[in-house]
Amino acid sequence: MAAASGSAIGLGNIWGFPIKVASNGGGAFVFTYIILTFILAYPILMAELVIGRHAKADTVKSMVSISGPKSRGLGAMTGYWGMLTASLILSFYAIVAGWMIAHAGGSLVSLVGLTDSWFITESMSRSIIFCTLFFVLTIGIVASGVASGIEKWSTRLMPILILLIISLVIYIATLPGASAGWAVYLQPDFSKVTEPSLVLDALSQAFFSLSLGVGTMMVYGSYISKSENLPKLGATVACMDIGIAVLAGMLVIPAMYVAQHNGVVIYDEAGNLIESGRLIFNVLPSLFETMGAAGNIVSLLFFVLMSIAALTSSISMLEVPVAYANDSLGLSRKKAAWYVGIAILAFSVLIVFNMDLLFDGVVNFATQFSEPLIGILFCFFVGWVWKRDTLLGELKEGCPEMQESFFWKVWPAYVRFICPTAVLALLVRSFI
Repeated sequence: MAAASGSAIGLGNIWGFPIKVASNGGGAFVFTYIILTFILAYPILMAELVIGRHAKADTVKSMVSISGPKSRGLGAMTGYWGMLTASLILSFYAIVAGWMIAHAGGSLVSLVGLTDSWFITESMSRSIIFCTLFFVLTIGIVASGVASGIEKWSTRLMPILILLIISLVIYIATLPGASAGWAVYLQPDFSKVTEPSLVLDALSQAFFSLSLGVGTMMVYGSYISKSENLPKLGATVACMDIGIAVLAGMLVIPAMYVAQHNGVVIYDEAGNLIESGRLIFNVLPSLFETMGAAGNIVSLLFFVLMSIAALTSSISMLEVPVAYANDSLGLSRKKAAWYVGIAILAFSVLIVFNMDLLFDGVVNFATQFSEPLIGILFCFFVGWVWKRDTLLGELKEGCPEMQESFFWKVWPAYVRFICPTAVLALLVRSFI
């Protein structure tokens, strides 16, 4: 439970969500994101969890286990595709997380009176060093296993993360200019809800922040006890994910307008958010500088928060290929974690050397294209391939009255028809 929640709470919520809110009409995006999380992301989250707990294996074996003779090849391909997507996400995720650690380091050295210019100035050497440091932390935790590594650290880190967010929300809310940010955040412009770009961003955000379409929740599902009520557990994870994202918006959006009040340029003349991918690194440090002596302390707390958020999700992404290497290839967990982690790190370094060419392309391919399509395949297997009696039996393990529940009366048909049709329609509409 802690590991799955930790996977859902990460940079997708605290880095990606506020940027997309600011780029897509404020409250209109928040409204659309919440709706899509419940009507599309949660049902697919449940598909991953139930497959994982049934198979108790890595993504490839899990998909093959519910496939028929004619669909085993497609099932295996879906498992491999999920692993590849998880690895691609981790490759750019670690770069961003490295920037978080670098800014935290810059705040720390400023507190002791040293110059922070190297830590906060974008450079290839800085990106590689801190990306590598982040990978070492991630690999070390994953190598320790689920109970002693992932669960333990997620349990420790998540309460710290939530406390830091709430503290900073309260502080930022007291500053001049914050009220303008609250107005943008809490007053939806419903005329923008039907804009294809907003809807696609909201859909990809829901998948990215919940770690869907990459097999993460399937792997974590394999570690869930048979006595757990899966629909309730899935709902808890989804609600925590939304809650953290909304909290992050309460922090970052008002902070943007505080910075704007202090003279920092947030939007260009056309009304577009400037430097959207690096908003936190370009805008918020300017805000912290206006806080005087307290600025370095607030900056340190904020970027430590971001690093913690990144770590709780990165361990889940690395777990997907590591579980396969451990389960199907017979490698020990420690060897699997280090071999796979170093391989993905090598690709991260390649991205750093070709940032303009690769970074945005990898982000867009993985989050806007690959994750939703894999989610459609998960729906296909649960709705059309997996035997209904076996599926019901798995859900009844943790809830004997499942057959009479509202969830069972709605969900099987929902993932069979509505989810894949809706996700595919949104993807097609966005490209058209």
